[in-house]
Amino acid sequence: MRILFASSEVHPLIKTGGLADVSASLPQALKRLRHDVRVVMPAYGSVLDKAGDLEQVATLQLPGFPDDAVTLLSGTLPGSRVPLWLVDAPRLFRRAGDPYRAPNGHDWQDNYLRFGLFARLIEHLALDRAGLEWRPDVVHCNDWQAGLAPLMLSMHESRPATVFTIHNLAYQGLFPRHAFDALNLPPHLWHYQGLEFHGKLSFIKGGIGFADHITTVSPTYAREILTPQQGFGLDGLLNHRAGVLTGILNGVDYREWDPGKDKHLVARYSADDLSGKARCKAALQHHFKLPCHSGIPLLGHVGRMVAQKGVDLLLKAAEPLLAAGEAQLVVVGSGDAALEQTARNLAQRYPEHMGLHIGYSEPLAHQLEAGADIFVMPSRFEPCGLNQMYSLRYGTVPVVRNTGGLADTVVDADPEHLEAGDATGIQFDEATSQALADALARALALYHDPACWKRLMLAGMAQDFSWGRSAEAYLALYKDLVS
Repeated sequence: MRILFASSEVHPLIKTGGLADVSASLPQALKRLRHDVRVVMPAYGSVLDKAGDLEQVATLQLPGFPDDAVTLLSGTLPGSRVPLWLVDAPRLFRRAGDPYRAPNGHDWQDNYLRFGLFARLIEHLALDRAGLEWRPDVVHCNDWQAGLAPLMLSMHESRPATVFTIHNLAYQGLFPRHAFDALNLPPHLWHYQGLEFHGKLSFIKGGIGFADHITTVSPTYAREILTPQQGFGLDGLLNHRAGVLTGILNGVDYREWDPGKDKHLVARYSADDLSGKARCKAALQHHFKLPCHSGIPLLGHVGRMVAQKGVDLLLKAAEPLLAAGEAQLVVVGSGDAALEQTARNLAQRYPEHMGLHIGYSEPLAHQLEAGADIFVMPSRFEPCGLNQMYSLRYGTVPVVRNTGGLADTVVDADPEHLEAGDATGIQFDEATSQALADALARALALYHDPACWKRLMLAGMAQDFSWGRSAEAYLALYKDLVS
């Protein structure tokens, strides 16, 4: 099959979250199944620096964008054999900052133009209007940044099938009315059954309302977004389209995330020989200037510092443990300024018990997964989550809230599952610091029972969340749509 995979970020070229990991791993898994998959993404300035050899293959003037001649650059996704197309519109994409925000942390005010152009380019590639003599059978669009492409393609009688994946419904691509007018979209779409959402233009409604099929990144999240609590105002539309909504669990690229061959670690280890994990813990403690006590449990967290991730719950629940010297904590991430400051304050109060890195570091994320004893993910909602799956493979027991993909991937260490030997972590239900504190107390009690803790670690390391199974599920969906 010929598959065009469209995403606003792809690892290792640029990454702000799990979308980038998925957008690298799923195309590679489809390629290994011998399908013709090609990735298209914007040519941000930092991406051009990392993409290697590129060839100019087309120059287009897209309707509605008279000020931007678009150059299509062709290369290969680094570390793979997957063909890569970069959409080079210098005025819109060659900027400092991340894909969506300026260096000051504020969203670019013209994001509607930037990703409106991206969607229009996807449409032209899908209809073979770029002169490349290649037309996909399926166009797979991801998150709001590519949300208008299924809508644009729906207006053509002869077109590829379209799939739209919701990675996080909280991010919807909402813009003022003038953005709708600037994109020259058909006037009849300014309607609640089109793209209008409470007086604003909604990019994500283009994907949800007009794609042939919608997927989310875990089965539980597919059910949760049908509820008012987690539908973010779109539960009515999602229920209307529930017949074409499927949850497919994300996978893990074990070539990148495996303690037995991880190039970022000071020592490698496996389920057969765990000795390297202790060296990784000591190295992490040393990096953050924490006392190198092997017997004290080390809690870890990597992620965006936003309310969704429950970082506030973690900081509040962990403080009594830090004050009593019962645990150490290392946090890596950035985001909300107030949460960042709360984390700084806590680290300053307990310098011998807490390490903090504001920002994201891929090597440090790997080192934390290997060096921590317990990985804490107290998310208020979590479409899939990847770190809990990384943690399982690294023998780092996850403590997670019972939501979304966390519920689908972690087996709670209650008496029944401990007896059966299939427990892999700790789950808790309520999104409160007290519920998390209770879950951490359970985890620490198990940690101080070495035999029980080792069984938990080994059960987690035996789990297989590789991309092969997920890629097969997507492939079956593609085939159904095309047939």
